[in-house]
Formats: sequence, structure tokens, C-alpha cells
Amino acid sequence: MDIKQLIYFLAIAEEGSITRAANRLHMAQPPLSKQLKMLEDELEVKLIERNTRNLKITDAGKRLKYRAKQIIELTETTINELKDYDEGSRGTLRIGTLASTGDAILPARIFNFNQLYPNISFQINHSSTPEILDMLTKGLIDIGIVRTPIDTEYYDSILLPEEPMVAVTGGTPFWKQNEPSITLLDLAEEPLLVHNRYENMITQACRNNGFEPNILGKLDDTKSILLWAKLGIGTAIVQRDWLELFKNDDLKYKEIAETSLVTQTAIVWMGNQYMSSATRHFLETFFTS
Repeated sequence: MDIKQLIYFLAIAEEGSITRAANRLHMAQPPLSKQLKMLEDELEVKLIERNTRNLKITDAGKRLKYRAKQIIELTETTINELKDYDEGSRGTLRIGTLASTGDAILPARIFNFNQLYPNISFQINHSSTPEILDMLTKGLIDIGIVRTPIDTEYYDSILLPEEPMVAVTGGTPFWKQNEPSITLLDLAEEPLLVHNRYENMITQACRNNGFEPNILGKLDDTKSILLWAKLGIGTAIVQRDWLELFKNDDLKYKEIAETSLVTQTAIVWMGNQYMSSATRHFLETFFTS
């Protein structure tokens, strides 16, 4: 079994058709069918059921599809790493990020970086913190943008400044404009909009202050929370940097003076492993900005 056979098999598995896979690979159908048969004979296992009009992948085929994708991606990564020794400033930088956090901090940074390194392209994957760390461990991404805490035994990191959480509304604010912040008790009677990720933290902070929060909406999309707040449906409690997504909209906000309601973004990468020059150059932007 070699990398070319895995590429052939993955194309068949993803297309669900030898004909479509052959077109995708720019090759004739008979040689592709022969390669599939040779692979099954070598592994002594059936990968594709052919007794229907549409091909059906077997359980063994599903496992090989999963592994083939990883092997191909790691092979491409290795090739890019070796080329990087000579080319230095070319290639693709793969970043895994929380959608809301990435949308807030990446666009301007990527724009500026592209002016200096126009031959480096970007591949952005939106996912959860555990999934991003898993992709880092498997070598599928170069950099992760996550929320703390993280395991510093395996990952190196740059911690961005702590961000207080803020109350946000699109209607008439209930707070006094001349006050620098509000307390959680000021929100005791307010219908609240929270992100699922922070529901437990916010609920516990409210209970510690002697009241049960009136949570009107629990959402898992940042823009939806801010849109609801803009419409006056409720008061959103979000991390302050999320406001960058709606900075041109008529949103009013006030910092919440509560030490337990702070968040921190971490830029993470695998420690004690090879780092491409593209990754190194991009990480440097977090030290200089």
C-alpha cells in the first residue's frame, strides 16, 4: 500500500463513484478500478461494495478513509516542511480557531501579514477548543486560537490580555452613562442572552452574588447573540473582543466589574516540534502588535 493508492481510494470513497473519482483524478476508469482491486487484495479486506448502482463503503473502508485522509494530509505537511528549508516564506499556514475569536482578531492580522509575505496562503478551520487541540496534536494544523485553560505540558502558547465580560444592548441602556462599569447585581432583573460556552460561568457568578440569572436565550453563535441584543430582545453578556464583529452597529455596552467573569485567548502550538518559518513569522505578529 502506497500513498498513490490511498489518494485513489480516498477519491473513490469521497465521490461515491469510480467514474466521478476517475474524472477528479484525470485518469481512465479501468486503471482506477484495478488499483482498488489491488489494494483490497493486498489488505485482504473488502473496502467497497459494488453490488448496487451506487458504491457503498464498508466499515473497513470507512476506517481506511479516515486514516487515508490523515496520512495524505501529514504527507503533504511533511513535504511543505522540507520545502520550507529552502523557500522560507512560501506555503500554507493552517490555523484552527474558535469562530468568534478568530473573526475578531484574524482578518486585520492576516491582511497585514500578507503585505509582508504574499506567498503564504491560509487555511482556516473553525472548531471548538478540544477539537483544535486535537488537530494540533495530530499535526493537522500549525496554530490554534483557543480559550484558556490549556495543558502547558504539551503546548506552547502566547496569552493575550485578559478580557472582561461586558453587558450589551441595542436599546436604551438601563445603566448610568457616566459610570465606568456595572455590577452583576445590576443585571439581576434583566433578561439575559448568553453563549452556551459561558452559561455555567455566568450562572455561577450570579449565584455567588445572591441571585438566579434570568437567562432568556442561550445561543452558540456570537453574531446571533449580538443581533438579538441589537434588536432589544435582551441584554447580552459577552467577552469584550466580540464587539469587534459589530463595531459599526448601534450597540451600547458596559464593562461588568466581576473578577470571575474574565476570559483569555491563547495562541497555541505544539511544543518541542518542528516549526515552519511561516508559522514562526505569523507568531511574531502577536509579540509586535
